[in-house]
Amino acid sequence: MEYRKIGATYYIRMDRDDELVDGILRLCRHEGIGSAVYTGIGGCSSAELQTFIPEKGCFETETIEGMLELVSLNGNIISGDDTELYHHTHALFAYKQDGRHCVAGGHLKSTVVFYTAEIELRPTLGGIIKREFDPETGTGFWNFQ
Repeated sequence: MEYRKIGATYYIRMDRDDELVDGILRLCRHEGIGSAVYTGIGGCSSAELQTFIPEKGCFETETIEGMLELVSLNGNIISGDDTELYHHTHALFAYKQDGRHCVAGGHLKSTVVFYTAEIELRPTLGGIIKREFDPETGTGFWNFQ
């Protein structure tokens, strides 16, 4: 992974075998970024996608593998009370299966870069967005206090 800061924005290039979510979190820790939003595109070799099932009160996870075009990546980083960083990332992948074009998307737990991923990360200016735990989903949401 390499990155450059231009103005207040970070431009990140992930390389083969980089784990994308972990790379973003490591960069934020290294640069002291407490909250941010990001977008990106690229090519990946595997992805763990999740969907929250309200009736069950949990996430279901599906792993996809192969040549995955990361056609849309949107996410944010927020800080917990313990200064731990948390991500909330959604992604959409396009791929070929049995000669057909397919897409899969949802909450992104993790993805491994196949050849490259290009990400624009914009830190929150003038403050930090904190995390508030939600017992219904077992996840955290934005807290502006």
